Formats: sequence, C-alpha cells, structure tokens
Amino acid sequence: MMDMLQNFFPLLFNFELLGNYGWRLVSGVIVTAEVIGTSSVLGFLLAYPLCRARMSSNRLLSGAALSYVTFFRGTPLLCQLYLFYYGAGEIRAELTSVGLWYFFREAYFCCIFAFTLNTAAYQAEIMRGAISSVPKGQIEAAKALGLSGYAIARHVVFPQALLVAIRPMGNELITLIKASALAAIVTLLDLMGQTRFVFARTFDFSIYLYCAMIYLAITETIRRILGAVERAASRHLHMSDTATVTPAKRRWLRMGRVSAS
Repeated sequence: MMDMLQNFFPLLFNFELLGNYGWRLVSGVIVTAEVIGTSSVLGFLLAYPLCRARMSSNRLLSGAALSYVTFFRGTPLLCQLYLFYYGAGEIRAELTSVGLWYFFREAYFCCIFAFTLNTAAYQAEIMRGAISSVPKGQIEAAKALGLSGYAIARHVVFPQALLVAIRPMGNELITLIKASALAAIVTLLDLMGQTRFVFARTFDFSIYLYCAMIYLAITETIRRILGAVERAASRHLHMSDTATVTPAKRRWLRMGRVSAS
C-alpha cells in the first residue's frame, strides 16, 4: 500500500511540470472564463426573445423559434462548432464583402458564436418552462386588480419563474463549461487547448489530471454558489412552511420524532 502511494504521489504533485507550464493552465482558465462568460450572457439575452416567440400565438413566429430550438438542441455542439468554423471558409468571399470575415476567421469568436447560439436554445426552453409553471390564476387575479402587463411580469411572473429556473440555468452553465473543452479541437488555447499543448511538449499524462481537477473545482464552486442563491431566494417559502406548523408539532420536530411533512 505504501509503495503504491509513493508511486502515485509524484504523479499527483509534479511540481516541476507545474512550475514550467502552470502559467499556461492559468492562461487557459482565463480564456475559458472569457468564452463561457460572454457566451452565457449573450445566450441569455437571446433566449428571452426566443422564449417569447415560442409562447407566441403567432404560428409563424412560434414555428420559427421551435425550428431554431430543435436544431440547436438536437444536433451535437461539435457539429455546430465545425459548421461555423470550417463552413465559414466556404463562403469567405461573401463574408469579406460584408466585413464579417475577420470575425469568423478567428477560433475565439467562432467558439463564442457557436456556444451562444447553442446555450440560447437551452436557456429559452428553461425560461419557457419556468414561466409556464406560474399558475394562470395568479395572472388573472393580477389583471383583475388592474395591474399592467409590466407590473404583472415584474411582481408576479418573474419572481416565481426565477425560483424554478435557477437550478436548471445553473446546470446549463455547468454543462456549457464542460462542453467548452471542444474549443480545443478548433485550435483555441483555452484550458483544454493549453493542456493538449503541454502534453504534446512533455508527454506527461498527469497534465490531464490537473486539467480535470481545475474543471471539477470550477463546476463545484458554481454549484455551491447557485445552491446558496437558491436557498436565499426561496427562504420565504421555508418560513411560510414553518409558520403552518403548530407549537406542539414544532416541539416534536425538535425532538426528531416526526417529519416536517
């Protein structure tokens, strides 16, 4: 057992490798954060119009939004990335004529573009489900009170939809972070791209272990932050639940004799 641990320790803590190439992993994390941050924000801004279009009574508008969502949710992200990165070269003349070739010739911008369109489709469906979960009776009651559409959305629909959407939105962000490793295939030197570069120079497989640990640390940090946000945002629900518990049952709860349900 001790021999196995002694052999595993140099693999886990290769200080020479980290000293020589650790800065590359740091720069890769920065690029990954830039790409994911930009894509998530732009995807969120695009997702809401898509969500409203999906819920529209206009069949043409709803059908167009459904086609968009179906395509980007039903095809692999790698295929979409190839489509924009390599496909843009097939129409280089047309892109040059409209001044867009400088954008599509860079892997950095192509990755942001592909990730934005992909995550927008998923976020739009999350928003649609969250908004649809708000009871119709509450919206009708708000209209009966004379509230405007903006006031109903701000004070009735969005606060409740937000609670439903927090966890799925967090899961989508984590999924996008892990999927961003595909960017290395189109030569972007993000975290995975820098890891591949270091491995090509050193042939030290432990660099992939460090890469995996960094991805794990990032996703776990985001998961915990979103969990804390969700608990803080739903605190009033827990308070209303405990308010309905009788004093006698509350004493039994403290003693652990009965469940809160």
